[in-house]
Amino acid sequence: MSQPVTTNPLIIMLINMTVVFLVLMALGVVINFIHYIDPTKPKAAPKEEAPAAPASVAEPEPVAAAPVEEGISPEVVAVIAAAVASMGYGADSVRAIRPLERNNWKNSGRQAIQSRG
Repeated sequence: MSQPVTTNPLIIMLINMTVVFLVLMALGVVINFIHYIDPTKPKAAPKEEAPAAPASVAEPEPVAAAPVEEGISPEVVAVIAAAVASMGYGADSVRAIRPLERNNWKNSGRQAIQSRG
């Protein structure tokens, strides 16, 4: 059997960390190379002249009123509708606006009481 080169833990740690970081850098180079030669990237189309003035910005279509559960203010409905419209969805994407039923705190309290007894 051969003798270890060193038994100093600090030198062993430095060698191991050097190997790990060299492997990580090599993986980074491979990833960048793959991005450079990516065959799935669409081919660059010949550049055309940009239009002189951009077309007018399309006005967002008004969002139709979705069925609203009582207790939700019209302001909250307007904010939700604006958020849905800003994500590019139409008025027909909203089916209903209702609060989620959350019983986590209630169930947690019940479980704590039952575990004490």
